[in-house]
Amino acid sequence: MPQTLAPPVATPTPAPAPGTAPDPELRALAERHGLTVSGARPSLSEYTRQLWHRRHFITSFASAKLTAQYTTAKLGQLWQVLTPLLNAAVYYLIFGVLIGTRRGVPDYVPFLVTGVFVFTFLQNSVMAGTRAISGSLGLVRALHFPRACLPISFCLAQLQQLLYSMGVLVVILLCFGQVPTWSWLLVVPALTLQFVFNTGLAMVMARLGAKTPDLAQLMPFIMRTWMYASGVMFSISLILQGKHLPQFVVVLLNGNPAAVYIDLMRFALIDSFTHKQLPPHVWAFAAGWALLAGVFGYVYFWKAEERYGRG
Repeated sequence: MPQTLAPPVATPTPAPAPGTAPDPELRALAERHGLTVSGARPSLSEYTRQLWHRRHFITSFASAKLTAQYTTAKLGQLWQVLTPLLNAAVYYLIFGVLIGTRRGVPDYVPFLVTGVFVFTFLQNSVMAGTRAISGSLGLVRALHFPRACLPISFCLAQLQQLLYSMGVLVVILLCFGQVPTWSWLLVVPALTLQFVFNTGLAMVMARLGAKTPDLAQLMPFIMRTWMYASGVMFSISLILQGKHLPQFVVVLLNGNPAAVYIDLMRFALIDSFTHKQLPPHVWAFAAGWALLAGVFGYVYFWKAEERYGRG
C-alpha cells in the first residue's frame, strides 16, 4: 500500500527575546505612524517639562500626605511638633545632663532643639524617600506620571512639617533670651539649600528602595549613626579641641552635610553661636552639597524611570 506524506507544518518565527532590538522594518513602520514604545523613558529635558506641569499635583499630594499622616491620632497634627520636642527632651536628659555635653555650650537648649529639628527634617525626608516608590506601587502602576513627583512631594511634606515646628522653635528661642535679628533671615537660604539636598538624597534612596525594599528596615540604623556624627547633641568644635585626630577626620566631621546645615541654622538663630564656630567655607559646603545631591539624585532617579513599578 503506498504511503502518503503528511503536509509540511509551518514553524512560527520565534519572537525576539526581551531586550533585543526590534526589526528595522517594524521600527520604521512604527515611527512612520507615530507609535512609540510603551513606558519608554523620556529625555531629561522632556521629563523636567512633564514634572513642571505636575507641580500642582506635587504640592496637593504633599499636603494630603501630611494631613493623613496623623488622622488616626487623637492629638492629630500636634504630633508634628510634639515628636521632635519629645526627642529633644530625651536628648537633653541623656546627653546634656547625664553625659554633660551642655558644658561649654552657651544657650544649650536652643542649641539642642535647633539641631534636633533640622536633623529630623533630613531624617524624615530620607526615610520617606526610601519608601516613595515601594510604598506607592498601586499609584505607580495605575497612573502615568513622572515618578519623581513622589519623592519630591514627600520631601515637600517634610518641609511643611518643619515650618510648622519652626513656630515652636521661635517660642523656645524667645523664652531663652534670643532676640530676633537680621541674621534670622539666613534661615531662608539655609533651608532652601537643605531642601534641595534632602530631595536629591531622597530620590537616590527612592530608586534604591524600589529595587531593594528591605533597605527601609536598615535606614533607621544608618540615620541614627549619622545623627551621632552630626553634632546634634554636642558641639563638634568643642569635641575636637585637644584631640590629635587625622586631618581627614576633622574635614569629614566639619564637612558632614547634616552638620553643615545644622550649623547654619544655629548661626542664624542663636546669638552665642558665632562665625568662629562655623567650619571654613561653610556656605560653599552647603551650596556644593545641595548642587551635588540635587543634580546627581535627579539624574540617577530619571535613569530608571521606565523600571519603577515593574517586576
